[in-house]
Amino acid sequence: MADEAKVLEIIEIARTSGKIRKGANEATKAIEKGEAKLVVFAADVNPKEIVMHLPLLCKEKNILCVQITKKDDLGAAAGLAVGTAAVAVVKEGEAKQAIEALKR
Repeated sequence: MADEAKVLEIIEIARTSGKIRKGANEATKAIEKGEAKLVVFAADVNPKEIVMHLPLLCKEKNILCVQITKKDDLGAAAGLAVGTAAVAVVKEGEAKQAIEALKR
């Protein structure tokens, strides 16, 4: 499992220098279109069904998928005042090397 702080930092960097999609629906669309480079979802999402399909979809499309503990942390990293169930990094921007490092 990747270091959560590092994953959240990647989202912040991608948000400012690249492009991210916020929310489970947006993340799902990005995965299905093959645009997502990294998908991060929160473990404390209720009901779980909202994000349960994300790891499976990512596996099918060979996209890195990471689970973190809190949706509030994920929301904050994505620049939101509220929590979010999932975030997909669509354009890595300056986070490209950090994402590559996560894959190893």
